[in-house]
Amino acid sequence: MFGLSELKQTRVYQEAKQEGKLEGKLEGKLEGKQEGRFEAKLEAVPKLLAVGLTPEQIAQALDLDVAQVLLAAQQKRSQQ
Repeated sequence: MFGLSELKQTRVYQEAKQEGKLEGKLEGKLEGKQEGRFEAKLEAVPKLLAVGLTPEQIAQALDLDVAQVLLAAQQKRSQQ
């Protein structure tokens, strides 16, 4: 019967471990890109409000909820 240390030395274990690492890296990169896109949208909100767009128009254009737009605008105001 295999013990844990023997199992860790098998080719199957090593390949599965490597595959898991690669999947984790890819998922992390994807999540990072999605977060970056979302943050960019939120950063655009105050600028779009400044040129006269309504929160509803901004939400529609950026594919956000109106609540997200209002929250981003409020957070920007509180930072100033």
